[in-house]
Amino acid sequence: MTMNFRKPRPEEPEINLIPFIDVLLVILIFLMLTTTYSKFTELQISLPIADSEKSKDHPKEIIVSVAADGRYAVKGKPVDGRSVEVLTTELSAAANGAEDSIVIVSADATAAHQAVVNVMDAARRAGLAKLTFATQTSGGEGR
Repeated sequence: MTMNFRKPRPEEPEINLIPFIDVLLVILIFLMLTTTYSKFTELQISLPIADSEKSKDHPKEIIVSVAADGRYAVKGKPVDGRSVEVLTTELSAAANGAEDSIVIVSADATAAHQAVVNVMDAARRAGLAKLTFATQTSGGEGR
């Protein structure tokens, strides 16, 4: 009879994947249920496109200037008062009943936001829906 002096080989450990897959599925379900798919509410706006050409003078333009201290001028003529009602009257007179006129707000960089909002409100009250803002290029030219 022969004797076996070899040590018995231990069984190689096996990784049981079924509990691992179960845990991953539970995590996946949890993430799917807790994730919020929010649709961002956005304003539908069309952004202006900067053009290197100088814009031509359009007869239906109403340029409203806003000074740093809140004074207004419509088509270069100073407006008496700073109320929205006075500005609405001036814009209506400048439009001459043409509701397709474009209001161009040329505000000083240090003007109060409320002064610009007043111009926008006055244009809405006057029935002038087209409104844009004058900007300055880095070279110092307007619009």
